[in-house]
Amino acid sequence: MTTLPAGHDSPVQQRRIGDRPVSAIGLGAMPLSTKTERPSREEAVAVVHAALDAGVTLVDTADAYARDEAEFGHNESLVAAALASYGATDVLVATKGGHTRQGSDWLLDGSPGYLRQACEASLRRLGVDAIGLYQFHRPDPDTPWEDSMGALRQLADDGLVQMVGISNADVAQIDVARSIVGPALVSVQNQFSPGWRFSADEVAHCAAHGLAFLPWSPFGGVTAAGSLSATAPAFAEVAGELGVSVYQVTLAWHLAQSDVVVPIPGASRAATIQDSAAAADLQLTPEQLARLDA
Repeated sequence: MTTLPAGHDSPVQQRRIGDRPVSAIGLGAMPLSTKTERPSREEAVAVVHAALDAGVTLVDTADAYARDEAEFGHNESLVAAALASYGATDVLVATKGGHTRQGSDWLLDGSPGYLRQACEASLRRLGVDAIGLYQFHRPDPDTPWEDSMGALRQLADDGLVQMVGISNADVAQIDVARSIVGPALVSVQNQFSPGWRFSADEVAHCAAHGLAFLPWSPFGGVTAAGSLSATAPAFAEVAGELGVSVYQVTLAWHLAQSDVVVPIPGASRAATIQDSAAAADLQLTPEQLARLDA
């Protein structure tokens, strides 16, 4: 495996996704493309570069991360350009397929034919021969789950993707995916945060079966520290005690849930991802964790 250019900082904690070591904190690149007031291209590239400087080696994207149908694939192309201009090669890019866009609306297509087409398009945008981690974005009620999983298995068997993940899946769907995709299945990406803990069973199930769990919206969708403090006051109290941001405490709490958890906080500013990456070094005491878990 090749490495990042010399001089970058590396988080103390590392986690694994399949057979790949990654930084304990990843970068969720979605806000670089979908926010109403999104950064300029130059600013967005600088965010990715700041993440790499901080030792981040996991970047999460998706073909559907764009303002609308007209710029479908915007985020993948942006991530690929940012990595290329930095010279980064030891970075796991996790993308997704299965969401479509009609205008600015989000629709679903989990059919095998569409997933093959989407994967091939993602390969071109990312400029790679095989996608590091390809995730099924969301179950499609019009396509049997088994058919979508079979399509992912075929992508892995054909060498288009190195590893497979699923997103927004329950325990039963995880088990079906395990039975069909086999060892190529390495991760589950579900919503999870201090204020939204309904995927706790999925976290435990992933830990029991050696699957990485990537919590999306790890802060609960809030956009300001004051809002997060209001929804999770214990987190603000611990942050004050430690002299760090409430975001760092939240990410450290995620990491403490299980060693399979790899948070992917979104960022649209360099300072934001730099702060988030520092959470990999933050150690919470058992007493602090008990308060946060209450």
